[in-house]
Amino acid sequence: MRKQVFVLWAIMIAGLSVQAMAQPGGNIRGVVTDAASGQTLSYVTVIVLNTNPTVGTTTDEQGAFNLPPLPVGRYNIQASFVGYEPATIREVMVSSAKETVLEITMKESVQALDEIVVRPKTNKEAPLNPMALAGARMLSVEEASRYAGGFDDPARLVGSFAGVAGDVTSNSIAIRGNSPQSLQWKLEGVEIPNPSHYPEIGGVGGGILTAFSSQVLGNSDFLAGAFPAEYNNALSGVFDMALRNGNNRQYEHTFIILLPRQNRQPFGKQKP
Repeated sequence: MRKQVFVLWAIMIAGLSVQAMAQPGGNIRGVVTDAASGQTLSYVTVIVLNTNPTVGTTTDEQGAFNLPPLPVGRYNIQASFVGYEPATIREVMVSSAKETVLEITMKESVQALDEIVVRPKTNKEAPLNPMALAGARMLSVEEASRYAGGFDDPARLVGSFAGVAGDVTSNSIAIRGNSPQSLQWKLEGVEIPNPSHYPEIGGVGGGILTAFSSQVLGNSDFLAGAFPAEYNNALSGVFDMALRNGNNRQYEHTFIILLPRQNRQPFGKQKP
C-alpha cells in the first residue's frame, strides 16, 4: 500500500513538471497611433521595461508591432519616437491562454523655446577690401541713404566724411583740397570715367544726376589715401562701388519723388 502511494505521488509530480515545462509564454502585439490625428506611427520603438537583455521591437509601416513571447506575468510596455513624448502602459498582464492586444497613443512633444534675435553688426571702420589697411572706410548704402541732402546719390553721401568736400549743385568730390578729377571711380573692380549723366569730364569732374543710386548699389569702399597696389591712376581718392544682389525671381521698382521746398506742407496742415 505504501509503495502504491509513493508511485502515485511520483506520477503526479512528474505530470506537473511536464505541464509547467510545456506551458507556453504569452504574446503581446498592438498598434501605435498619434493622439491628435489618430494616424498610425511607423518605426516607433516599443520595449519591455526592466528586462535583461532588453526585449523590444519597432512598428512596421502600418504602425503595428509584435513583441517576442514573454513568460506569464505583468510587464511595463514603453513606446518612444522622435518628436513624441514616451508613452508607458503599466501592469500589462501576459497569460498563456490569451494574446494581449494593445493600442498605444503618443502625444507630440512641444517645447517652447526662447526667441532668437539676430542683429546685423556692420563695422563701418573696416573696408570690404582687406588690403586697404589705412585711409579706407566702408560706405553702408542702407545707412548712408538716410543722410539729409544726399539726393540718393552715393557721391554726395561721402561728403559727410572727414576731409571730403562736396557741392550741392554737383556730385564732385574734393579730398583734402585735391581736384575732383583726381578721384578714381571703380564699379565692380572696373575703372569708369564718371558715374553721372552729362558729366563734366573736362571741367570740375562731377555731374548733376548720378547713374547709380543707393537703390542699386551695395556696400562700397571709399579710400581717401594710402591706396593698395591694385588702385592706380588715383591721386586724391578712390570710390570702389559694388552693385547689390537683386531679386532673381521678379522685377522690383522704386520711385522717388522730390517736391520743391515751397510745395512741402507741415504734417497735419493743408494748403489754404
